This record gives sequence, C-alpha cells and structure tokens, in this order.
Amino acid sequence: MTERNFTRRHAIKTGAALAGASAANLALFAQAWAQSAPWKPEAGAKIQLLRWKRFVQSEEDSFMALVAAYTKATGVDVKVINESLDDVQPKASVAANTNQGPDMFWGLYSLPHLFPAKCVDVTDVANFLGKKYGGWVPTAETYGKSGGKWIAIPVAYNGNVINYRQSMIEKAGFKEMPKDTAGFLDLMKGLKEKSVPGGFALGRASGDGNAWVHWALWAHGGNLVDKSDKVIINSPETVKALEYVKALSDTFVSGTASWNDAFNNKAFLESQVSLTNNGVSIYAAAKAAAAKGDAKAKEVMDDMNHSLWPVGPVGKPTEFHIAYPLMIMKYSKVPNACKAFMAFMLDAAQFDKWLIDSVAYLTHPLNAYDANPVWKSDPKLSMLRDAGKRTLTAGGLGSVGEKAASALADFIVLDMMASVATGRTSIKDAIAVAERQAKRIYR
Repeated sequence: MTERNFTRRHAIKTGAALAGASAANLALFAQAWAQSAPWKPEAGAKIQLLRWKRFVQSEEDSFMALVAAYTKATGVDVKVINESLDDVQPKASVAANTNQGPDMFWGLYSLPHLFPAKCVDVTDVANFLGKKYGGWVPTAETYGKSGGKWIAIPVAYNGNVINYRQSMIEKAGFKEMPKDTAGFLDLMKGLKEKSVPGGFALGRASGDGNAWVHWALWAHGGNLVDKSDKVIINSPETVKALEYVKALSDTFVSGTASWNDAFNNKAFLESQVSLTNNGVSIYAAAKAAAAKGDAKAKEVMDDMNHSLWPVGPVGKPTEFHIAYPLMIMKYSKVPNACKAFMAFMLDAAQFDKWLIDSVAYLTHPLNAYDANPVWKSDPKLSMLRDAGKRTLTAGGLGSVGEKAASALADFIVLDMMASVATGRTSIKDAIAVAERQAKRIYR
C-alpha cells in the first residue's frame, strides 16, 4: 500500500465522517494531533494571524472552528484579523519593513516572495505534509519555495472560473459556454445585443481583475517576461491580446472600470450581468439565501453554472487561479506555535471539513485531497477540484520571485489592459508604459 493510496482512502473516510462531526469530536481529533505533532508551541505562546476577508461565510465559520480546536488542543490563543484582499499585501510589507506586526500573514499569489528573507523557513512543515498527503501539486511548490527552501505554505487555491446564467446565454443563441476565445467573444457580443451583458473587473481587483487579464494575455501568447525574466511584453502577441480585450470590453455592462473584487458578485446576484469571472462564492451566496426562502436567489442558483476558461490561439489552457500562501514572519517570537498551526490546519481531520464547508470556493494544494467529498457533492462544482494543477503561476513564463510579486502588486498587466479597454490610451502607448514599469522591476 502506497502512502498516497492510503491517504486518498483516509481522506474519503475522514471527510465523510467530519461532514457531520460535532465540536466535541473535533476537539478530540485536535488533542490527539497535538500530542503527536513534531512542533511543540513555546510556553505561553499567542499567535496573531492576518488573513484575507472571507467571501463564503461557511468557510470563515469553519476556519474559526478550526482555530478554536487548535487553541483547545495546544493552549495557544490565536487572534485572527480579517482584511480585504487588496489590504493584505501593504500591511504585510509594512510589517516586513518594520519587523513588527502579526506573526503570520495569509495572503494571495506570490506575496511571500516580496520579502523572502523575512519569512521563516518552513521546509520541515512542507516535507511533513507532502509525505503524509501524497505530495504537493507543482504550482504549490513553485509558490511555496524560494532559494531551495519553503518560505510559505500555499494552503489553498480559489478557482477562478466563468460564472454564467444558462437562460441568458441561450437567449443570446448559445446552449453552452464556447471552448475557444473566438467563440467566447461571439457569445459576449450576443449577450449585449440580445440578452443581458456580461462584465469583468477592470478596476484594481487583486483577485478577479488579475485573473482574467492574465488569462487573456497568456491565451494569445503574450507574456510580461520570458523564462530568463527578460521583459518581453512589447510583442505582436501582446498587441493581439489587447485587441481582443478591447473587443471584449466593448460588450461589457457599464461601470466595470471601477469594479473591485466584490462588485461582480453583487451585479451577478442582482441579475445585472449574465456572465462574469469569479470563484464559486456567487453560487454559494445564492444557495445560502435560497435556503432561507429568498426566491430571487433561488432563481439565480437554479439558472447559473460554471465553466473553465476558453482556450486561446496558444492552443492550451492559460487559467490563472488564486493561490493563498500562509507565511510566518521572522520577527515572530513563537515560530514553533505557528508551524504547529500550519501543520494542524492542513491535517485531514481539519482540512477535509474546511474544504467541505468552503463549498468548492477553495481547493487544495496536496494530492490526497482530490478525494474530498465536496468534489462529488454538486456537478456545478466538480471542475474546481483541479484548479491548483491547471493554473499558471504569477510569473507566467518567468520565475515566481520578488520581481514577479512586485509586478503583480503594481497591477502592470491589469492597468495596461484597463487603459486600452476604457480608451484612455492606445495599444502602443499602453504597452510602452507596461514595458517601462516592468523593466524598472526586472532590471
């Protein structure tokens, strides 16, 4: 029996059991884990953890139950601070520069690579979890490692997919989501002409905005840098990508230039758009409201579905799903307590239930969790299982390091796309600005 086969079966059994587990049972699991864990928290340890603000209430509730179980098992008090996606990076940067602040930051994409020297080496945690749960998906290793060591644990991914209303795309003349970019543009045109328009965020939306514009760039063969981190954004492929994005944006509902990561959720739930990109938090919100008797929410829930991104001229998927890495700051006085929390969080007794309660909004970085029951719970969610395996990483062709993290944090690609989509600048000028910005970072 291999370790991976064992853990897959274990994940199925554990997930099924924990779906209805009581708080008392979770506490027992936690106590048993704490007794055998390799990391023993420092005496009197307290942890302050800053995380991204939840988009699915049941995910946050489950996470806080996990935190409470850890505290009960170890005696370590964990204070959780919630911040919007856009606020995590600047707060983490300030903490890294001043050597004071929360012990742990849970952010997105390649955040730890902005200050790798300020992150605690967590190679021991990564190796422990990888051995126990069938190994890491390759992109998790890319996001987690710097200079041959792990500087963060990529706890989860938010699969960013096309959310759409079936009745609305049918009114536009389509039975299903087109599989290629040309067909997708035809659908968007049809939605504007015959149905309800779609729309993607063109404001500085760290999650949804970055996800779709990078997909569009990569789908046409464009890249910010090459495999040697040489800036190559000024290319015919980038021109094609910008021409496509301009044509696509001409079909958008009005107002997308100011959308952040919450605007598209609201617009979709209120039936103001027929199609947008997001995780499955929109579906989860509609489901939760429908369960409370909201007839409009039930209409949205029943009518909506999800699709993977269309494939562009490059001929292969170019999806960009959001990674959520968790790091420990070197100034923390309780690194062992933090390491223990990391390992506890991704242990099957906790992680399986958290995935279930995240209703597929989040997916996993460890192979054994392919077997989690949530992936078979609803056919509208099953495609999210492999987000961590399908996604490209923040560096595109290039490395995931401090420079790639800076380029993403500065919204170089998103601003370039938005300036053309809104008509603020020409394609030539937009590329020139992006090239100058990128060369300052990648010099």
